[in-house]
Amino acid sequence: MVLKKVKRGIVGLLAASLMISAAACGGGSKDTEETTAAAEETTAAEETEADAGQEETAAPAADSGETVTISIAARGGSHVDAIESVKADFEAAHNCKIEVSGYEAADLKKNIMLDSTKPTGNFDLVMADDPWMPEFTEAQIFLNLTEAGYEADSDLVQQCLDIGKVPYGEGDQYALPFSGNVMFLFYNKDLVSDVPTDWNAVLAAAEQVQADGNLGYVIRGQQGNPIVSDWLPIYWAMGGEVFDENWEAQVNSEKGIAALELYIKLLETGANYEKNDLVAAVSDGKAAMSLGWPSWYVSGSEASAAYAVIPGKVDADSETYPAGMIGNWMMGVTGNSGNQELAIELLNYLTSAESQKIMADAGGVPTRESVLTDAELVEKYPHFPTLLEATKASKVRPRHTNWSKAEEVLGAELSAAVSGVKTPEEALAAAAEAMNDVIK
Repeated sequence: MVLKKVKRGIVGLLAASLMISAAACGGGSKDTEETTAAAEETTAAEETEADAGQEETAAPAADSGETVTISIAARGGSHVDAIESVKADFEAAHNCKIEVSGYEAADLKKNIMLDSTKPTGNFDLVMADDPWMPEFTEAQIFLNLTEAGYEADSDLVQQCLDIGKVPYGEGDQYALPFSGNVMFLFYNKDLVSDVPTDWNAVLAAAEQVQADGNLGYVIRGQQGNPIVSDWLPIYWAMGGEVFDENWEAQVNSEKGIAALELYIKLLETGANYEKNDLVAAVSDGKAAMSLGWPSWYVSGSEASAAYAVIPGKVDADSETYPAGMIGNWMMGVTGNSGNQELAIELLNYLTSAESQKIMADAGGVPTRESVLTDAELVEKYPHFPTLLEATKASKVRPRHTNWSKAEEVLGAELSAAVSGVKTPEEALAAAAEAMNDVIK
């Protein structure tokens, strides 16, 4: 990656909402899909009162001889550990101090939004769960890296890099992928010897396990983010799209109904569990299969269940589609940073192959192909090649500032269907109507 020097800029006051988006990417990246609208009750107005009248001044320039402090707002946990593991060399080389503040996902978003309203912010670099990208760029929180001279780095996995572009996949680059994540199909080898590669095969294997006296397939059917992230990979594998190009909901299409009917059939072979019970059931051999984020089952070199790429087709002869939900944590330079040049250099450093190799041992999840295939790292972290393969076959959640609201209403209707309160047709018709109301 090459980033040319940019002029330091200060953005004006931004009107930023505090919508909490769905997330995924779980515990640091591990908690992405756990990020829900639960924190929406805290408003920006309440928080900014404490900052009224305060003026921030730009930090001294890096070439002035003074020690500059670069502040990073990060997702707490392993992400902070990863940054701490590599920051010393950068500090020594650039005569600076790097301060990393770790937050839970909801608090991270809130604090970034509030800081963006200041003429000069406290944060120079910030992390963002990938569904936040539309909202953050609309609020001008991120510096436009393309305008700053960004040149694409082919070693970064394209599906990860595309998340930081606005419009998604084709526009300017606003953030770089700091930590990777994508959902897997997890299965217990004692119950399923051959991993299914299409969804009809998943159903057949689950039915056989059920016939043998165990739970076949376990869903996570709670309202909101859990059931949406659990159902969407099946819908995507059928070639379904949540919205069309005009942002009209498509979940009540024939593909949507077929996907929900299949989801219910899978439930009939197993159970509807919350995350911890779901993981325990598959890990302990009480259930055969589930979808999940790697961190649920994988810790370092150990995994409590076998894992594979989520099937991207309905049957053996079907067309294959990207179906695994991706959930990266992104990092970008703030538009109101007083140290943009140095922050750009630090972003470059933190997303480099050299740093990612070191950070992997501190809980970091690489987003570079060369790191995910590094022989030494693969020996320690055998799931890395599967992570790369699954990322290349992944799909992002809809890029819209109101996606979290649409997800909530979709999740409520999916839950009504799996509980038998509504038929799949009734539930998805109601979902489409409600989604159209909140997305526009």
